[in-house]
Amino acid sequence: MSQPSFTNTLPIDIEAVDGSLSRDPPKGSPDESTLQRLEKLEPLAVDKNGSESNVDIKPQPVKDIEDFPDGGLRAWLVVFGAMCNTFSTFGFVNAWGTFQAYYQTNALKNVSPSNIAWIGSIQFSLIFLPGLIVGRLFDLGHFRVVYMPSVALIIVATFLVPECKEYWQFLLCQGFAVGLGCGGIYSSNTAVIAHWFRRRRGLALGLITVGASIGGIFFPIVIRSLIVNVGFAWCMRILGFILIFTLGLGSITVRRRLPPVKGSLRGIFDLTFFKSSAYTIYCLSGFIAFLGMYTALTFINTSAILYGVPAGFAVYLTSIANGTSGIARYLSGYLSDRVGSMNVMIPCVTVAAIMTYAWPFARSEASLIIVAIIYGFSSGAYISLLVNPILAMGGNGNIGHRIGMAVTVLGLGALFGPPISGAINHVTGGFPVVGYYAGDIVMVAVVLLCITRHLMLGKIWGRV
Repeated sequence: MSQPSFTNTLPIDIEAVDGSLSRDPPKGSPDESTLQRLEKLEPLAVDKNGSESNVDIKPQPVKDIEDFPDGGLRAWLVVFGAMCNTFSTFGFVNAWGTFQAYYQTNALKNVSPSNIAWIGSIQFSLIFLPGLIVGRLFDLGHFRVVYMPSVALIIVATFLVPECKEYWQFLLCQGFAVGLGCGGIYSSNTAVIAHWFRRRRGLALGLITVGASIGGIFFPIVIRSLIVNVGFAWCMRILGFILIFTLGLGSITVRRRLPPVKGSLRGIFDLTFFKSSAYTIYCLSGFIAFLGMYTALTFINTSAILYGVPAGFAVYLTSIANGTSGIARYLSGYLSDRVGSMNVMIPCVTVAAIMTYAWPFARSEASLIIVAIIYGFSSGAYISLLVNPILAMGGNGNIGHRIGMAVTVLGLGALFGPPISGAINHVTGGFPVVGYYAGDIVMVAVVLLCITRHLMLGKIWGRV
């Protein structure tokens, strides 16, 4: 059988592979770079009789598991579902200041503010503390095994809160149960974004944290209104139905994309992560930051009432802070893709520390609004970008485990921060010393963030 001629039938456009190559055959043996370019060409098709067919050869991009959609309907639906999840978890927990003010004057008026603060502190810290286990299970492919029971736990606990009469009952339902449910969702809800986005990852993470701010605006206003109009019991039941709807949307739309890694839970306490100095110091900075970061948001309503601001107005301070936080979360995500996450976080955390110093001395409605706006914006930017540096410290195979280990450390700071502030308030009889303590703590975190940045970048200027 005569061999077919391919001279005119194979339109090999070498210029499409690399414009620097000529159509003339190279003289002598091809160099290594030329061979690497030619390897990108698809091989000739061979039919079942073993003869080569005349096909067009065009350079094809290498497709592998690391290709990221970085957009498209399915990817943005994941972002929408993750926003619904943060609305229902972080947003709900961010309304704790409203519950703190209500419990101090009603259901738990005989309990000290510091003890009441433990409910919110446990609730908030448990968003992070289960991250070590949840993140590892996510890497192993067990996303929904953890996610669906967590959704059920949040909803059931919310319906049980109005049945509570004693302090320990509130602590169990609203502190531990709601907190654990939120923790079962948070780490994997963040890690799944790394499956769908790379180039626009900062924007995607910023958008999902906007859900927390929307919840932080929505829940305090709705809680206050419902308590006044239908009472606390029906307030919590209505909140339960709202959570059924929003968490249901999240369960429908949020999905993994990449295959699971091989392994087991035996390596869950993988301390090799801490061989990285940048990772270790970043985790330490987060732990210290959370000892003071949420002090102002937790007590701004209570301090406003103490200084004579009407309770009906004070409840909106939390919503104002969360509203500006939502704007910051979007803008910081957008900016981080352009200038780097750490370059956005460090100045924002510095401003948050300054506002923490200023908060106890804001004693009029106007000054409290200013503090709430600036504090909400700066703290929101930090929370929005919290996991971005962690994503940059390794690959995608163990992304859930790496995030989980870090947020577990952060959660310890969130656990002890507000109760320490409440105890200082109880001992000193006011909030100025609380502001000094929390502000100093956050400034220490700023120094550690600067050290982390230098370790990651290795120089003064640059994007990281």
